[in-house]
Formats: sequence, C-alpha cells, structure tokens
Amino acid sequence: MKVAVCAIVGRPSSGKSTLLNTLCGRKVAITSPVPQTTRNRIRGIVTEERGQIVFIDTPGYHHSEKKFNLFLKEQVIEALKEVDEILYLVDSTRSVGEEEHELIELVKQAGKPVVIALNKIDIPEHHAEGMVPLLKAHFPSAPIVKISAYTGEGLEELKARLFEAAEEGPQLYPEEFYTDQEPRFRIAEIIREKAIHQTREELPHALYVEVLDVEERPDETLWARALICVERESQKGIIIGKGGEKIKTIRLQSEKELSGIFERPVRLDLRVKVVPKWRRNEGLLRRLLT
Repeated sequence: MKVAVCAIVGRPSSGKSTLLNTLCGRKVAITSPVPQTTRNRIRGIVTEERGQIVFIDTPGYHHSEKKFNLFLKEQVIEALKEVDEILYLVDSTRSVGEEEHELIELVKQAGKPVVIALNKIDIPEHHAEGMVPLLKAHFPSAPIVKISAYTGEGLEELKARLFEAAEEGPQLYPEEFYTDQEPRFRIAEIIREKAIHQTREELPHALYVEVLDVEERPDETLWARALICVERESQKGIIIGKGGEKIKTIRLQSEKELSGIFERPVRLDLRVKVVPKWRRNEGLLRRLLT
C-alpha cells in the first residue's frame, strides 16, 4: 500500500486546518477566523484502500521576530525535515507577499515531493489562475490542484496526487484512527477554540489552556478540570464576562462538542488564571508548542 507522512504548510489563514478536517471527515484541528490559531503540529490520518496518509497541520508561516512567532515558525521548519512529502497550501484570494516567497524557499530547500493546492476557489474574488505561472517557475514538476477546503471541491484530485507521490510501505496507524491526539490535548484545544470565538476581538493570542485533571467516572462521564490562562488581570475579566456568562458559554459549548468527540458525556470545571508575560517564557512555550 502507499504510505506517506505529509506536512500541510501555508501562510496564516490559508485554510490548513479546515482542509485537514475535510480530508479526515472529522474535526481534528480547531478553526477560527483569527490568524495563527494552530500552534502545534496536529496529525490527521486518512486511510483508504490505496493507502494511508498521515497529515501534519502546521502553524501558519508568519514573518515576525517575536519569541512566540519564532516558536511557531520553528514548528513549520521542523515538520518539513520529518515528513515524506509536502502539501503546500496557497490562499488564492491573497496576493503573493514576502511571507509567501520565504515559504516557497523553505519548501524548495526541504527537497521533498511537493503537491501544491490553490485554496478558496469557491470565493469569486480568487485569482488562482494568475498564481500558476509563479508557482510553476519555482516548482516545475509539482502538481498544482485548485481546491476549496470549505466545499470539498478538488479534494479527490488532490488526494490522488498525494497518493501518487507516496511510496509503498507498511500502514502506520490502524484504519479506524483519524488522529493520534491525546485526550488532554483535544480537551485543551476545544476549550481554546471556544474561548477564541467568544473573545476574538480582544485577546485571541493572549490565552492558552492547561488541563489539570482528566477522570473517567463510574457513570462513564468524562470529567476534566482546566485553566484558561491569560497574561493580564483585565483579560481575566474578559474571559469570565459579566456575571460569569462568558465562561459559562465557553464551558457549555466545549462540553457539547467534546461529548460528541468522545462519544460520552463530558463535564468541565473551568477556571481563569493570570500568567504574566507567558508568551515570553521560553520553557513554557516549548512545553505548549512542541
């Protein structure tokens, strides 16, 4: 069978997480309108008769010298070293800028088979066709597929191209697996997604979630205690909301989605904690982002 580990790389908001979820047919990565929602290398697994592809969703490649963004860039660079092939996702609604050129050079330097996907062709303002000559100039032998991660258009052709680039090998995961994420990580990510959706105008990147305890109770309920961590006291009030309404909404939305993921009732005990300047704490960043 054909088997490959494939990194999905692209600029922030190019649609990597949406694409991963659509390919896997299940929610693997959290999504939001906020750029750089993905912080870790998230694995999603697609298994078919022709083979298995293990996709790694990477953070959006963003040019910045801030410590937090440097750690995210490091995730992309390390993923390119570890995989068998690269799915380079390009947002066809945006013009090519400095970040895109940097990413093109990184992908070229990796020396791996590349498949290029021009995303968001469902949006009338896309200019996918105009991007083809530039991409062909840099990747003359790479297939270029026009897709919509949102509607699924072009994804069958995209998968065919990725399987063509894969090598024969043993299956890496049992066929029923669609991700290998630990329960603690999944719980933390869903809570973070709901918190971002509730506060995206105020503090999308200023929060992280730490799951302290996970317990399976005799009634088969999965119970978890977690902290939503922010940088300043004022941000704590934003998360809690007037009369605790916002954190209640975050908890209820998280419980509902997690109950579907784990196929059992999930109950959360959510608290908010202030961790000053956490985005500058190298030890914490390494623990959270690797």
